[in-house]
Amino acid sequence: MKRIKRGTFQFDTPPTVLGFAGVAGKKEGEGPLGRSFDSIHEDAMMGQTSWEKAESTLQQEAVNLALDKAKLSSSDMDVIFSGDLLNQCIASTFGLRSLGIPHMGMYGACSTMIESLINAAVFLESGAVNFCAAVTSSHFCSSERQFRTPLEYGGQRTPSAQWTVTGAGAAIIGRGGSISINSACVGIIDDLGIKDPNNMGAAMAPAAADTIKRFLNDTNTVPNNYDLILTGDLGHVGSDLLHQLLKREGIDLGSRHADCGILIFDREKQDVHAGGSGCGCMGSVLCSHIMQRIERGELKRVLAVATGALMSTTSSWQGESIPGVAHLAELRYKAKK
Repeated sequence: MKRIKRGTFQFDTPPTVLGFAGVAGKKEGEGPLGRSFDSIHEDAMMGQTSWEKAESTLQQEAVNLALDKAKLSSSDMDVIFSGDLLNQCIASTFGLRSLGIPHMGMYGACSTMIESLINAAVFLESGAVNFCAAVTSSHFCSSERQFRTPLEYGGQRTPSAQWTVTGAGAAIIGRGGSISINSACVGIIDDLGIKDPNNMGAAMAPAAADTIKRFLNDTNTVPNNYDLILTGDLGHVGSDLLHQLLKREGIDLGSRHADCGILIFDREKQDVHAGGSGCGCMGSVLCSHIMQRIERGELKRVLAVATGALMSTTSSWQGESIPGVAHLAELRYKAKK
């Protein structure tokens, strides 16, 4: 593994994705990407007694589906990297406890999918593991209970508010797959003083802009070198701000940019205001629609940039601002021999 600059590195023998799966809830299944998901749940409870247990079900299902595609079992996994938005990451720990896989908990808020993917790739490249997994999830109802107001309250949502995606994504990392993880850039915490929890796109956009700018500068590349620059869940508000911030730096993303929070819902037909958010936003979209397109060779080089708001209910109650972070992984199509 080669260190390019601080936080940016390149893999000598790029790890690959052997299997991937994205699962989603009813609203997500009704969106533009519905046909791409491996599984869609019509019931928000998913047969469980709480929303938190339902989210655990999503995460376990995503891992099992990805393992099936990779033709591997949980006993083949040396380590699993996982995280979610709930306190103490209980969606992950309770969802994965029955699999018997050595576990490393991750927390990067909505950046957790790429954070987990980077860690999995580093472990594989180092020789510490032969196979490992990266997974994350979110659930609209469990997130609303923890971060905002009870669903029964029926409060008015502001135009800048986003809809937490009910979904999960999982990727199995090893050697010999058709999607390689070639390089990565670890994000720096960025905070411009945004305090409005209903404007997460604005809080995360500066971190996304910084990570993309750093990576492009460190690798001497430009947006046109990539087929797609995919952000996690900036939504409509955050995506507009991202373009403005990068244009100030002389970087024009143009039509190369897409955002999972915009792709997953139909803004005109579905009441999601500024778009989707949550760990499951990048997780479910990347590990279904995007990886499917890379696997088919439609996309050859993709920068996946997951954005996270590093807040908690406690910090918000204490009047703190919302720091953001964005982690980047470069994915490439690799034709199988």
